[in-house]
Amino acid sequence: MTDERDDHQAPADAQPDGEPAPRRPRSTDPLELGFTPRKPVPWLAPFLLISTGIRTLLAILFGAYLDKRELQNAFGDDIFRQAGPDGGLWLDYVADLGDGFHATYSVAYLLAQPELTVDGHRLPRAQTLVMGGDQVYPSAAYAEYENRCKGPYQAALPATPPDRPTLFAVPGNHDWYDGLTAFLRLFVRSRDRNFAGWRTGQSRSYFAVELPAGWWLLGVDDQSGSYLDDPQLAYFDEVARRLTPESKVIIATPSPTWVKAADDPTAYDSVDYFVRTIIDPTGARVRLLLSGDLHHYARYAGHDRQLITCGGGGAYLYPTHKLPERLEVPPRDTLARRASRTQPYDLVARYPDAARSRRYGWGIFGRLPFRNPGFATLLGTLHTLLMLAMAGATANWGDSSDQRLFSVPLVLMVLVTVIAAILFAKPPSASGKRHARHWLLGVGHGVAHVALAAGGTWVWLALPFYDWPWPLPAVAAVVVYGPVIGLVASQLVAAYLLVAGAFGVNVNELFAGQGIEDSKSFLRLRIDPDGTLTVYAIGVDRVSRDWQVNPDQSPTASWLLPKTPLTPHLTEPPVVLT
Repeated sequence: MTDERDDHQAPADAQPDGEPAPRRPRSTDPLELGFTPRKPVPWLAPFLLISTGIRTLLAILFGAYLDKRELQNAFGDDIFRQAGPDGGLWLDYVADLGDGFHATYSVAYLLAQPELTVDGHRLPRAQTLVMGGDQVYPSAAYAEYENRCKGPYQAALPATPPDRPTLFAVPGNHDWYDGLTAFLRLFVRSRDRNFAGWRTGQSRSYFAVELPAGWWLLGVDDQSGSYLDDPQLAYFDEVARRLTPESKVIIATPSPTWVKAADDPTAYDSVDYFVRTIIDPTGARVRLLLSGDLHHYARYAGHDRQLITCGGGGAYLYPTHKLPERLEVPPRDTLARRASRTQPYDLVARYPDAARSRRYGWGIFGRLPFRNPGFATLLGTLHTLLMLAMAGATANWGDSSDQRLFSVPLVLMVLVTVIAAILFAKPPSASGKRHARHWLLGVGHGVAHVALAAGGTWVWLALPFYDWPWPLPAVAAVVVYGPVIGLVASQLVAAYLLVAGAFGVNVNELFAGQGIEDSKSFLRLRIDPDGTLTVYAIGVDRVSRDWQVNPDQSPTASWLLPKTPLTPHLTEPPVVLT
């Protein structure tokens, strides 16, 4: 590394910067670890859906007011350099990492090991770690960062090893929910510049790093969905002065806009503007675009550029079988007046493969109600109210024409059900257009729930509970009918998600509702002194779910060991760029 080192020898129990190493835990108790390992986020939990929707809405409505990037002009404008002792560099990339402990720590543990042997390749620990966005879920609260991100990485690499690896981070949309406040306090600091055993390097929410042999790494903060801010553009203008026609550039962005542009042609506009106005005038070539946000590994290859999505750092698995086989980047129908020339890119690798991704989709039936009990409870409550409204209308069928099927409470409940199903098919905050398939599937889903409620009402009226004296029928409905119909309705939702996913609708919900922790991935890149860049895409088919305290008491040894060894493998042969 290029950081200066102290000449004196540090004590065995101290870090290279002189700070004492953290006390090692004697058990997996949170009081010993210093953080609370969290379960995976139940993404279909009602309160989480509501709070996430509110945060997204606030980000859309007030994002410009919360945007702190303009204020970063007062921060340092450093350009960093990273190089290993042999003149080359090992660099790791991980994204979407701050979710459930088992998946997050499994990846962090592998990143922290002094060396990995993967399919016969010996890969030493990287001297530079790049976090590609969404370092925490579901919100950017301080406690969530501690428990879901910093804590697991502290346990993986408790103290700074002698080679002083450096960490850079790009903020994702979940890091942005508080306007970057917690992100800046954690990754952009003027003192205590340590994140577990990694030293934080950046001075803003974006960064530029000069790498060996003419390579550059540029981390762009393009999350807000608006124009790139002027201080950021001015910063990269200064960086561009150091680029030459021989320079080769890696750009880390918070989202794979090249994929999202297939549905929303404007999604790639900011990245295209950055490349076209900052990089291209220098003659430098952008050889690699990196991103997370979609929780899988996928690589698109073009004539002289690779587009890689690697969001497998810990969050729930996102499918790969719905990825487009070919992309045109920038898309031909973008409204950007001076877009770059369109280039074709072919999907050449993905992890997990399409067949396994489809098989994962079928797991929705078993996982949905048990990974999201609050969602099943919400469905049970909705269907119980529907049943009571239908039962009341049926009982009054012969009494008064005003109390028949179209009674106000029943009509209201039916409307709420159908409208909720339509909004579920395409939430207002979702990107892209609402097509006919969203309307048809949403209405069909709502009608299916009304039909299920009608069938449930018919069964309920045939049982003796309805004739009991009041309020016993209502109590029986809550205690007996609600749980049963909630489970049945969850299976109806699962069937809908499986069908809708086949048409490209609610694909995210199909997998978010399962919270699949396996099939995780990260990248280990090697830049040789001669300028050859090799990308090792590493996958983990199954994360560990059972941990034990590490008997090794050395300061940099991971606190916890998997009881069953993790078996990383290459998701595709190494990708070589020159």
